Amino acid sequence: MKIRILSSWVTLLILNFILLSTANAAQTAESYQEIEWIALMPKDDLEALMNPPEYLSGIEDGSEQDSVEALGQQEGVDENTKRFQKALSSTRVIDTYENKPIRIPGFIVPLESDDSQNITEFFIVPYFGACLHMPPPPPNQIIHSKAEQGIKLGSLYDPFWFEGTLVIDTTENTLGTSAYRLKLNKAYPFEEE
Repeated sequence: MKIRILSSWVTLLILNFILLSTANAAQTAESYQEIEWIALMPKDDLEALMNPPEYLSGIEDGSEQDSVEALGQQEGVDENTKRFQKALSSTRVIDTYENKPIRIPGFIVPLESDDSQNITEFFIVPYFGACLHMPPPPPNQIIHSKAEQGIKLGSLYDPFWFEGTLVIDTTENTLGTSAYRLKLNKAYPFEEE
């Protein structure tokens, strides 16, 4: 009789543990704050980027003038142009996102891969082709991350959802500079809900 009671008690304990673990996992999955990219940059940076200098519309895509470096070499620029230049390279961040669990959609810019060609280190960016074409997004619109088990990437066009803890941390690479880092918990193909 004691063995059955003990066995039943252990079974109940195990079942409760499984139920609590499942509930905690569900709660953890639901506790990510879904954010939009513009939430990661100060409002004055966003305003400056939304109001580019007029002469930029006359620059041909892919030309020598179509780069952050060329923009920085402009002489006699007005305050609007100076503010636009600063916003393009801004590492200013939103401190309230430090150590926050977030969920954000984005694209992968591969930095490193494993022997199976799974992406193990990458930038997360708000739009396809960012960092591969000039100019790259500002650092406060790029998130650095790593995936130990790697992410299978079929195409650079493939959008993903990323879930993890956001950290304020600057990472520099030849493809760009990020002002944030995501301690990645999960990455999966993007599907609108």
